[in-house]
Amino acid sequence: MIAKLRAFMATEVFKYLFFGVLATLVYMVSRILIFQLTNQGTLSAVLASAIAIIFAFFTNDMFVFNQEKTGMVTRFVKFVGARLLVLDLALAYFLVDTYPEIIGQFVGHSHAWVNGIESLFSQVLIIVLNYIISKFFVFTGEKV
Repeated sequence: MIAKLRAFMATEVFKYLFFGVLATLVYMVSRILIFQLTNQGTLSAVLASAIAIIFAFFTNDMFVFNQEKTGMVTRFVKFVGARLLVLDLALAYFLVDTYPEIIGQFVGHSHAWVNGIESLFSQVLIIVLNYIISKFFVFTGEKV
């Protein structure tokens, strides 16, 4: 049983999920802190996304997909392009800044709660989409 657990923990999918959760935590903490400072959903999403994208790229490149050092710049450009599918920004703009009442009706119209819920929702979607894009379009080079 322990051997099977260790084998599963060594899989690419497990490592992707593990580092994906860490990247989500980096994103959520960054977004909440930036939102507290600015009270702007879209701005906090942009800055937190930049921080999380950089974190996610390096963890995926080194630990998940075990890529060679060569071609890192090209992979970074592809990775950033894939992450900037504007899903997060569009959801932040519509659900936090433009139509906060959609989520707000369930949380007493707390702008901070609306931002937090939308952030979590968008990150789950991004994790799933990003794995597919990373696996088949970004990290396709030689493994270490």
